[in-house]
Amino acid sequence: MADGAVSFLLEKLTTILVQNASLLGNCQEDIEEIKLELESMRSFLKDADQRQGKSELVETWVKQVREVAYQVENIVDEFMYFKDAGKHSRGIRYLVEFPGNVISRHRIASKLSRIKLKVHEVSERSKRYAFDAKVEENRSKVVPADWWHHHGESSIFDEEELVGMDENKEKLFFWLTEDEPRRTIVSIVGMGGLGKTTLVTRVYKNEMLKQVFDCWAWVSVSQTHGVEELLRSMIKEFLKGDQARISTNVALMNYRQLMEMLVDYLHTKRYLAVLDDVWNIDLWSRIRGAFPDNNCGSRIIFTTRNQNVATSVGRGSRIHRLGPLQESDAWTLFSKKSFWNESDHQCPPELEPLARVILRKCEGLPLAIVAIGGLLCSRSKLVVEWKKVLDSLNWQLSYNPMLERVKGILLLSFNDLPYFLKYCFLYCCVFHDGYLIKRKKLIRLWIAEGFIVERKGVTMEEVAEEYLGELILRCMIQVTETSDTGRVKTLRVHDVMRELALTTSEKENFCTTYDAHDSTHFKNIQRLSVHNRGAKFQLSRNTSRYLRSLFVFETDMCATFPLDICASSFKFLKVLDLQGAFIEKLPTTLFDLFNLSYLNLRKTRIKVLPGSIERLKNLQILDIRQTYVQKLPKGLMNLVKLRHLFISQSDDRAPCAFQVPTGISNLQSLQSLACIKAEEEIIQQIGFLTELKRLDIMMLGEKDGGKLCSSIQQMACLHRLSITAKHNEHLELDDLHLPPPFLQKLSLIGKLRKLPHWVGSLQNIAHLYLGSSCLLDDMLLDLKKIPNLVFLELNEAFKGDLLHFRDGGFLKLNKLKLLRLHELVGVDMDNGALPRLRELSLIHCQKLKVLPYGIEHVVSLQKLHLEEIPVELIQRLQSDEGDRAKVAHIGNITCVFQRGETRVVEVL
Repeated sequence: MADGAVSFLLEKLTTILVQNASLLGNCQEDIEEIKLELESMRSFLKDADQRQGKSELVETWVKQVREVAYQVENIVDEFMYFKDAGKHSRGIRYLVEFPGNVISRHRIASKLSRIKLKVHEVSERSKRYAFDAKVEENRSKVVPADWWHHHGESSIFDEEELVGMDENKEKLFFWLTEDEPRRTIVSIVGMGGLGKTTLVTRVYKNEMLKQVFDCWAWVSVSQTHGVEELLRSMIKEFLKGDQARISTNVALMNYRQLMEMLVDYLHTKRYLAVLDDVWNIDLWSRIRGAFPDNNCGSRIIFTTRNQNVATSVGRGSRIHRLGPLQESDAWTLFSKKSFWNESDHQCPPELEPLARVILRKCEGLPLAIVAIGGLLCSRSKLVVEWKKVLDSLNWQLSYNPMLERVKGILLLSFNDLPYFLKYCFLYCCVFHDGYLIKRKKLIRLWIAEGFIVERKGVTMEEVAEEYLGELILRCMIQVTETSDTGRVKTLRVHDVMRELALTTSEKENFCTTYDAHDSTHFKNIQRLSVHNRGAKFQLSRNTSRYLRSLFVFETDMCATFPLDICASSFKFLKVLDLQGAFIEKLPTTLFDLFNLSYLNLRKTRIKVLPGSIERLKNLQILDIRQTYVQKLPKGLMNLVKLRHLFISQSDDRAPCAFQVPTGISNLQSLQSLACIKAEEEIIQQIGFLTELKRLDIMMLGEKDGGKLCSSIQQMACLHRLSITAKHNEHLELDDLHLPPPFLQKLSLIGKLRKLPHWVGSLQNIAHLYLGSSCLLDDMLLDLKKIPNLVFLELNEAFKGDLLHFRDGGFLKLNKLKLLRLHELVGVDMDNGALPRLRELSLIHCQKLKVLPYGIEHVVSLQKLHLEEIPVELIQRLQSDEGDRAKVAHIGNITCVFQRGETRVVEVL
């Protein structure tokens, strides 16, 4: 991670030197010299990270490198701030402030010179203690190809003790023996510790396979030292029953000769090869020529933690994602390990509550269950002893020798990440245990921290999406919820991985957590996550000195808490997340945080946003949703780096439109703007915001519809658009002749004389909401043409009595909601319509007394939700002589109705 700190800083220095050379003046030479010295130190750090059992001397030096990298970053940030301030100053204000700026810049330049000397001293220290010689000595021991790992995940369980594998075993056995002559690759994918190797071992040892295949081989890829050694191991495995055919000079063969030997041996055989613990997608492309596709029904098995490896093999492959154990199987395995010396393997009643909590921490991960169960087995069967283990689980996983293997196997996945993904992964530690992390929030935080480097033609948000996708494919992050379109909405980190990541974060001063019971003394930490439940919280100068992110996760913080964090000593703070904190007023010192790029005040009691916010020149994300702020200060329009502006008043059930000051066209980097009032001048100005991806605009008058259409036509990047009309006025949007080509989500709220002509032509729209439209014509004829629509909600959008879903329409729709269609009498669904519909909701349709005609043909339907609909429909649904048979294929049918003052939910 010290390597990561230096690499991150080098990226930053390179950007500064390229983009801001004119601002650096005579300090450019100092920055270039620091950069060169750090580059030479980074090469040593890479070797130090690869070596096992680093000496205390090396560990101390690595820590010094990390700290000096942090100091350089702080000074450079401060230096660039004052240089930039001088560049943008104008007129009398510039003359008044100029002397102070000169003194500040001179002071920072002196700091830069001193830190340059310190960097030199740290670099020289490695030579003084002969680190270089040790590096060279260890380089000879390091495998040349950086994608081979010495410590793979071998079989970690006794085969007889692992439970819950029968279904997986049957599926794998079927794939290996099915009647498919083509060579097939089967990839078993999952995070470390799920038992991938054990599963394959169980099937591989099955005697029935010996009768199916002519020859077989098992090679642990992570324990070989290159492609040629892997091929030699494969030859020895395949020919181990025929020693006479193994040439004595196999050890001397080169890559081409080894490939030819394997092809010659396998080309007429039905073979089975297991490549266990594969990490890199390049592997298959380099060895595939050794495995002939001879139409003999041959099979190759990969086990991997990276889904990219599984998908890289291309045609003729099968992928099985191995999941955690079910709760009952996890409990059985836990009991076997924790009480193996008990005849019945039963947990004593007094221990069961604690045992269940500990087991939940393992989250169905067999490796953790077996290891922690073994640890508990060695402890006294007393509640107090088991409570100690639970309370110190973080320490146990990191330092207890009995759990060393758990740590080693799980951290392999972390160590395999490039430095920028390590930073992004460790950042998940700021969220407390069990917290569901929102994808969009995490991405914005990464950007605010500077972890994401913008590429030409690609926004930082898009790069961050790639990073997140990579972490998901590597099984480092778990997806917990997806949207209707299949995009990730929320995610989390497995509890055991999070505990290990926390240890790494705290050791590297990257991130730490605090709660009311924590007595840890913080020093030189970069990020602090406060999980405080009302206790008085104080931050010392040592804590704030390097602090770059501060999070508060509870709503019952005392009102004085935020005042403590805004002292001038927090000048390097980049991220301040006070969501839900009990604060009513922002301290003026907050606006001196020149580095601040992310400010979250959501669900606070803030009433006024001061005009001095314009001093936060680096602010990129501002969230004041569900606050009591009623208007935005004009100074906000000077924050030219602002990328996301989220505004709404305290009641989210009925969001209020915000009056935006003129000058919003200055915010050329803005990508998100919600929820603003549609005033004539503002409507015209937002047309200049060509980078906008989300726009929520409210209270649009009929006369302004054409102007809004003109502005929207300039927003080629727009992905999400919501337009709400003034009360009792129509939405006039027919002047939009060139709608945004990449629009994915559209909400139109207000009366429509007819559906805008351009809606049916939206090729990429996936989510459509029509509210209060009061249309008389059946709009489905236009909507059925939308090729990628997956979600449709009609809320008071139709005043007719019949909706007809015709054959060949809505080919991808999977969720349909019909709400408050007060005149609706019937819904027709042709055979062949809605072929992918999974969820149908009928809510507050008072005249709908029969089920949709043809619902029995929608065989994909899995969920039917009925709410406040006529009792006749329910009676027909419950009657054997009525419509019950029509919905026999639907697994989940719920009915919600009001009985007096009680809301009743029935499962039919």
